[in-house]
Amino acid sequence: MSHDDPALRPEFLPGPPERPTGPAIRRGLRRRCPGCGEGSLFDGYLKLAPACPACGEDLSHARADDGPAYLSILVTAKVMGTLQLFTYEMLQPPAWVMAVTFSIGVTAMALYLLPRFKGLIVGVQWAKRMHGF
Repeated sequence: MSHDDPALRPEFLPGPPERPTGPAIRRGLRRRCPGCGEGSLFDGYLKLAPACPACGEDLSHARADDGPAYLSILVTAKVMGTLQLFTYEMLQPPAWVMAVTFSIGVTAMALYLLPRFKGLIVGVQWAKRMHGF
């Protein structure tokens, strides 16, 4: 084989095998380490722990960026928008009731989903060995 053989280039050599994605996603949604499922994934509300306190898995490589915010907005808008339409059609409450109720509901739902979606994305990255995992 010559040195120009594409099969010898690093991008074509087999890498380490993927890890099970389903369990990693479920653990991430529970805000737990995607590796062991025991340690907390976060040091705060959205700040990732540098490493799992239980198994020592290095979590500093995770890069969720805008993905969790996008998913939170997408799901919240779909669910709450549909619920708002049904509520207005069925009950026809005053506008101020709709505004207050759904403003609180949208905020609560988005804040609830945000760390869970971040955990989901970190779980996928861990399972697929992305970003240095």
